[in-house]
Amino acid sequence: MADEKDTNGPSSSEAPTKDTANDTASGPDRRTFLKAASSVAMVSGLAGGYGALGAVAGRFLYPAHPPERRWMFVALAGTFAVGDSMVYRGPAGETINITRQGSTGELSDFIALSSTCPHLGCQVHWETQNNRYFCPCHNGTFDPAGVATGGPPGDAGQSLPRYSLKIDKDLLFIEVPVNSAVTVTDLRSNELTSGQRTEGKNVRRS
Repeated sequence: MADEKDTNGPSSSEAPTKDTANDTASGPDRRTFLKAASSVAMVSGLAGGYGALGAVAGRFLYPAHPPERRWMFVALAGTFAVGDSMVYRGPAGETINITRQGSTGELSDFIALSSTCPHLGCQVHWETQNNRYFCPCHNGTFDPAGVATGGPPGDAGQSLPRYSLKIDKDLLFIEVPVNSAVTVTDLRSNELTSGQRTEGKNVRRS
């Protein structure tokens, strides 16, 4: 009887344990989760890569609009003697040398050039006696048209940016970019003070 009981009863090696059953059941779930996570990571990576590529392409296909430019009153043209120069500060904050170099009474007598040296940003000024623009920081020199002729700017070929001018009934105007943050009040204030060469936003240098 004892032998029949031992023969017919299940052995401990054949019966699955509770831990083994749990591992078997959770196996497919883990594989499914890992597969799904891998797919999500791949899709996210592709989306990020194509998104960056699209952003770069968009900059070339749809470039940013150039800044708005506006004609601003500077001064009465007749108040400039030959050799006079003044520093004009535009609404966007840039500083510009406006110089009268000729005596014909025409617009060609005047020139407007950035007063910021392209080398390291020092202020350039007009030297009537030397017929040139000069940067005192590193002895940079520029001819009357703003072309670099000496010093670090000359070595690097860094000339001064030029601005457009116009004269209307002896009123001298300059075309400059307008900062979108500048208010109408600021613009009117700039126009009212632009003729004051020894104070405010414009300073005359002879």
